[in-house]
Amino acid sequence: QERLVESGGGLVQTGGSLRLSCKASGSIDNFGALGWYRRAPGNARELVAHIMPDDNIEYADSVKGRFAISRDTAENILSLQMDNLKPEDTAVYYCNRYMGPGLLPPSDSWGQGTQVTVTS
Repeated sequence: QERLVESGGGLVQTGGSLRLSCKASGSIDNFGALGWYRRAPGNARELVAHIMPDDNIEYADSVKGRFAISRDTAENILSLQMDNLKPEDTAVYYCNRYMGPGLLPPSDSWGQGTQVTVTS
């Protein structure tokens, strides 16, 4: 079964940077469109950024200009570069397939995620 495993989270101060990685167990191209999601305590899971097979990219308004999603097909890694981090970016971050506007992948398809904590 193909899996995606997140890593790279940590504790940073406001204004700091982190780079998250999502390693695919097989070819990352097999997953099609991919996204980074996050879930803050008490909040619903939300889409942060996604990348289509044709490399079309979209970001949530809250992270535009600060986050950058990319895909390395040679290494089978999906990345999320996060700059100028804010306390409101604190959440568990997940990678998963992108299902379309307003849609989330099945509840049993999520991995462990990686915790990002931004201190003020």
